[in-house]
Amino acid sequence: MNILDKIIVDKKREVILKKSIIPVSQLEASVFFEKKTISLSDNLRNSTSGIIAEHKRRSPSKAEINYSFTVEEVTKGYENAGACGISVLTDGKYFGGSLDDLLLARATVNIPLLRKEFIVDEYQILEAKAHGADLILLIAAVLTRDEIKSLSEFAKSLGLEVLLEVHNQEELEKSIMPTLDMIGVNNRNLKTFEVSLDFSKQLAAQIPNDFIKVSESGISSIEAINELKPYGYKGFLIGENFMKTDNAGKAATEFISQL
Repeated sequence: MNILDKIIVDKKREVILKKSIIPVSQLEASVFFEKKTISLSDNLRNSTSGIIAEHKRRSPSKAEINYSFTVEEVTKGYENAGACGISVLTDGKYFGGSLDDLLLARATVNIPLLRKEFIVDEYQILEAKAHGADLILLIAAVLTRDEIKSLSEFAKSLGLEVLLEVHNQEELEKSIMPTLDMIGVNNRNLKTFEVSLDFSKQLAAQIPNDFIKVSESGISSIEAINELKPYGYKGFLIGENFMKTDNAGKAATEFISQL
């Protein structure tokens, strides 16, 4: 069983447990349920940098990236740097994140927030909305076409945007549907953790222009972004590159100003 399969098994168990403790009615009573969301796709369309900066403490491939910042410091730093949006990892076991991180980020900034999570159930989309997210991530590698359709439709019914992540041609072909706003190509193979920008380059032409193209993972230089822009990419998700420094906000500011 690869790491992705393990995460999904754990995630399904986690959702069952959470549903037994926190009823849907409690999530729907959140102050954020009536709040209008902020569009990341609009921000990316109108941006010259396209940076989506990520808050991430650790990952399965890197035991620890950074535990020394508060969520408020990181997200405020990203907003001040001019990021188009912020991705907040909410998985606890493998990434050291939580829904509290999302809540703190929402209390701190006024730019789009992505709940970065392994979504397998509508309940997690309700959680995202209740904790102040503006959009969710769906990962094609772990969902069927029908699941992508029903989960993306549900997200749209709550006013959330949808970023769908693919890694190869097969995942892309099964996923294209009108309920998506952005299609992200992950440059990291989630099964082997190998990273290559070629994944983004190879799939770019297959992504219809109705969707904003986002390149994710393994982007650590201005050159990489300049290399990907001619392929039609408008968004670039960067986490580790900023988080591994002493000051993520400052690193993001320097990076974006060079763009």
